[in-house]
Amino acid sequence: MAVLPIKFTKTKRDKLAQVLWVLNWISVVTGIILFSLGIFLKVEINKRQDLMAMSQLQSVPNMLIAVGLIACVINFLGGKICYDCVDTNKFLRWKLVMLPYIICTFFFTLSVLVGALMCYSMHGQLEEALTLGLRDAMRYYKDTDTPGRCFLKRTVDQLQIQFQCCGNEGYRDWFQIQWVSNRYLDMSQREVVDRLRSNVEGKYLMDGVPFSCCNVNSPRPCIQYQITNNSAHFNYDFHTEELNLWMKGCRQALRDYYTNIMHSVGLTVLIIWLFELSVLTGVRYLQTSLENVLRQGDPECESDGWLLENSFVETARSNFNIIKHLGKFNQINISSNGDPNIDKPPTAHYGPDNVPPKPLPMAS
Repeated sequence: MAVLPIKFTKTKRDKLAQVLWVLNWISVVTGIILFSLGIFLKVEINKRQDLMAMSQLQSVPNMLIAVGLIACVINFLGGKICYDCVDTNKFLRWKLVMLPYIICTFFFTLSVLVGALMCYSMHGQLEEALTLGLRDAMRYYKDTDTPGRCFLKRTVDQLQIQFQCCGNEGYRDWFQIQWVSNRYLDMSQREVVDRLRSNVEGKYLMDGVPFSCCNVNSPRPCIQYQITNNSAHFNYDFHTEELNLWMKGCRQALRDYYTNIMHSVGLTVLIIWLFELSVLTGVRYLQTSLENVLRQGDPECESDGWLLENSFVETARSNFNIIKHLGKFNQINISSNGDPNIDKPPTAHYGPDNVPPKPLPMAS
């Protein structure tokens, strides 16, 4: 029994072909949108690639770019097919092409859905990339004279000012690393030397943060050094007073930023997938209804269109049997080709010279 059969008159088939022609051209536009979303996402990730560890984040924008380009090609061809299908005679030139086209479009539509799901499922990869990337960027913050790292101080400062954040998880992350280069430390001061000697790794650690962590909205001048020393500042208690620093960690700020982008892109791709699926359904109805017209031999007659000629179970069983028989056929061919003595006559061996013996004379 056919799945979701619908009867089509000649007028309905023509209208369906015309509507699908328009929808395929709209799908070309959606392909351009997918391509643009991929480019946008790639640019946003590359903007802050210095703050992210090497990961598979580029796989999502690369897939959207590829799917967008394929969508333009497939839907352009689909528009041409649907335009010719208004005339039953022109349909004959596409008759053998339409079923492979529908199968390819089905897998393409499936890839669009995969792209949408990837946008929603990359949260874990984003979290790991930001954690490791920000940790390394903060570690190399002081290396302003080292080639390949001299730009990281500016990058981190711009990040903390733009996103109003401080450190990886919070401002205390700066207490655990040396973020001031030794060239700017006065080794003649005993306090500096004692601080360096007190650390096992010889690092100059202090309870201070870079200037970019300062909250510009605070009425009090920024306290960025000796943050945990109450006696170093007048009328100050870091336990009770709200610090004039950005309290949110930069990992959370960037994670929220990219998560919002991913969810917006994922929702757009999901809507495009539903649209592509509806177009594919219409093309399938058009193809089956026109094939039934050819079977009846009357271009003006009514014809049935359907999604599947048999039920889902029967179609799946039939396809499985076809694949199974193809596998057996390949096994037979491989086994036949693997034995060089099959279907070959035996070779006679007459001796070292390979010369047949002379026949004995017959007695008279």
